Amino acid sequence: MAKAFDTWNVLPHGAWTEHAENLRSVVGDLPGMPLKRRMTVIRRSDGGLVVHNPVALDEPGMAALDAWGEPTFLVVPNGYHRLDSANFKRRYPDARVVCPRGAKKKVAEVVPVDLDYAGVPADAAVGFEHLAGVGEAEGVVSVRSSDGVTLIFNDVLFNVPKLPGFSGFVLGLLGSTGGPKVTLIGRLFVVKDKPALRAHLERLATPEVCRLVPGHGDVVSDGAAEVLRRVAGGL
Repeated sequence: MAKAFDTWNVLPHGAWTEHAENLRSVVGDLPGMPLKRRMTVIRRSDGGLVVHNPVALDEPGMAALDAWGEPTFLVVPNGYHRLDSANFKRRYPDARVVCPRGAKKKVAEVVPVDLDYAGVPADAAVGFEHLAGVGEAEGVVSVRSSDGVTLIFNDVLFNVPKLPGFSGFVLGLLGSTGGPKVTLIGRLFVVKDKPALRAHLERLATPEVCRLVPGHGDVVSDGAAEVLRRVAGGL
């Protein structure tokens, strides 16, 4: 597990992508590995922002975030995605830190936790729930936009293409690349009850789902519900 940053440490990252009128994301590097990570930002019905998987950006990138609204919730989506969480809390001291219930001990090692997924105040645009079958160590955030529902995952769902070089070869051997999936590492170390997780993913795969956002890899926007059903069937 990489040590959480204690200073504002900007790694290479891309530009903001707007997915819907209330949903944006940006992809940045991880230290010492070819995988990238995605920060997703949601605007609640009350105008406040939910920052899922905080990633430190350069000042123009952060200025674009600030221009969109005020972060009111900082979501640390599991006990390993903690790199920039303390720095975001220092930058936005009034924002409340949220994490899955089963990740609270690890997250609290680097930043105080205010709420778990079950305790986030209800909002018409954003919903939180713990995923079944993973010991409440991860969850899913649902976002309702004009074009449908987006489901935001973390390490339970990867969608990383095949990567070049030796590191990419190793990740391929580990089953971490090659399309939407619950990876081998995820099945071994995250998933505790495959049937329970499979059933939950199948319940989530409703016709109104238009987009899947993984913690690592590309956003799925074509046939999202069917892709999620295939991912569930592969468990």
